[in-house]
Amino acid sequence: MANYVMEVGEVSKIKLHGHIDASIAPALMEELKPLIAQKDKVKKLVFYADELEYIASAGIRAVVFAKQKLGGKVQVYLIGASETVLDVFKMTGIDKFLTVQDTFAE
Repeated sequence: MANYVMEVGEVSKIKLHGHIDASIAPALMEELKPLIAQKDKVKKLVFYADELEYIASAGIRAVVFAKQKLGGKVQVYLIGASETVLDVFKMTGIDKFLTVQDTFAE
């Protein structure tokens, strides 16, 4: 499963979908590397999670990895996550550095 990165720029968009577990998370991290290479351009990192059914700790690590590599000035959004997925983010405390919303408008 691939094709997570939808758009790279000031507002970089990532489409999370299906199940992201330990077997899938490395593919997500690989797709995030070119985005991270352009970190000086990225102002907002938007994770669309409306098609994400499940995320394990390995998937959470990929999100944290992106945030850490992009730096503290980048705003990170989690859009359209189900309650089940949102609960995982809340249990890990990662929701503290994310803006959680139902929709995103630039």
